Amino acid sequence: MIYSDDDLRKVLKRTRTVAVVGVSANPVRPSYFVARYLGLRGMRVIPINPGLAGQKLFGETVYSDVTQVPVDVDMVDIFRRSEAVPEIVDASLERWPALQTIWMQIGVTHPQAAAKAQARGVDVFQDRCPKIEYQRLFGELRMGGFATGIISSKL
Repeated sequence: MIYSDDDLRKVLKRTRTVAVVGVSANPVRPSYFVARYLGLRGMRVIPINPGLAGQKLFGETVYSDVTQVPVDVDMVDIFRRSEAVPEIVDASLERWPALQTIWMQIGVTHPQAAAKAQARGVDVFQDRCPKIEYQRLFGELRMGGFATGIISSKL
């Protein structure tokens, strides 16, 4: 799975609302700090976790699954095991006919579900993290001393 920086950048720039499936309320969990980070970058984060349904997280109501979300989203970010992906993708495609992106977190892949979403015109990323990609592509990792492979004249 090779994704161009241009494709990643395009998706991250256009995304305004993201449903984070499997988000945790525990601030040391990756799903929490990725969702929080995306929110700090101006995205509206819709938290999805059946164990937290009805509670508030990032200023939004937590929903039990994507079918319960009352607003449209641009991207679904999946923090669940790979075997859970087909059900989430199917429900997301049904719930949001104009969905733009399915993003599967690091360690999460499902080629068949990805192909189904891509056949509907949805951009799909597997085994990647939008927080890491955002930081890498928009210059934030360099501040931590990481070589990102991105050349920029910004200081």
